[in-house]
Amino acid sequence: MTVIDSPAEQRRSRAGRRFGGRSLNEIGLIAAIVVLYIALGSSAAGFLSLDNQLGMLRDAATVGIAAWGVTLVIIAGEIDISIGPAVAFSSVLVAKGAAEWGLGVAGGILLTLVAGLAWGALAGWLRARFDVPSFIATLGVWSALGGLGLYLTDALPVVLPDSGLMTVLGGSVLGIPTPAIIMVVLFFVFAYVARYTAYGRSVYAVGGNAPAARMAGINLAKIRILLFATTGLLSAITGILLAARLGSGNGGAASGLEFDVIAAVVIGGTALAGGRGSMLGTLLGVVFITVIGNGLVLLGVDSFLQNVVRGVIIVVAVLVNVIITKRARATRES
Repeated sequence: MTVIDSPAEQRRSRAGRRFGGRSLNEIGLIAAIVVLYIALGSSAAGFLSLDNQLGMLRDAATVGIAAWGVTLVIIAGEIDISIGPAVAFSSVLVAKGAAEWGLGVAGGILLTLVAGLAWGALAGWLRARFDVPSFIATLGVWSALGGLGLYLTDALPVVLPDSGLMTVLGGSVLGIPTPAIIMVVLFFVFAYVARYTAYGRSVYAVGGNAPAARMAGINLAKIRILLFATTGLLSAITGILLAARLGSGNGGAASGLEFDVIAAVVIGGTALAGGRGSMLGTLLGVVFITVIGNGLVLLGVDSFLQNVVRGVIIVVAVLVNVIITKRARATRES
């Protein structure tokens, strides 16, 4: 005799499967980070020192702030590869505005934030209005901003003027690096937006099934423009913090940052196909990527080999992501 579960039991079963699939990757990441800390703490001199841990917080902020926005972009089934040059150009823009264009530090920061929103919105508009693939739209931004940053500076650093505000942004508050504090605050903001707002639910809906989302009344163009405008703004914030940390703007800074950001998001369990992901997973991915990078430096691994290791990590993360996605799909269909 076939036993049919009650509707309540069926809902609990489906919720349990969703929770299990989502948390499995996060539990695995926590275990991996613990193993890394144990291994590096015993093999890399100075890894567990307070100075090194604070340095890792700064490094994590450089990846993490942009990663919150990129998480939503990838959940929506899109991609943004413009992060590295956008951060570098932002550092140049704030330095130029403050030191050479007579805007002062506050004016330079405001100019940079507005510009970040603008180039992000432009990429989103190209995607929404002309259906340009997001990879191509952001590749164009990547190339344009990278070239502009180097052109405006002749590939030389632009020194920031002395400023108490920049000292705070590049320094610490109560011993904690300011960029890390900003990263954590933005994490909670984006976690709330993704989980509890209509906008966040719309992002998941668009990534899960864009035609169905459109039929349900979701404005795809608005969602896409907002998504890329957000990543542009977050890149600008990261560039400002980087300039404050270095004391200058540099068009060649943040090279390859986009790969670390995307790797952190994918390692955190966000599906490249869209429709699945979490801010907590991305946070763990950021920590994982940061610990790996710091450990490789302390172990004296050649910088070129570090790129090889990062490449292997990205490929393995994508493979694991694909496997988890297929299993989750099979579970839903069963």
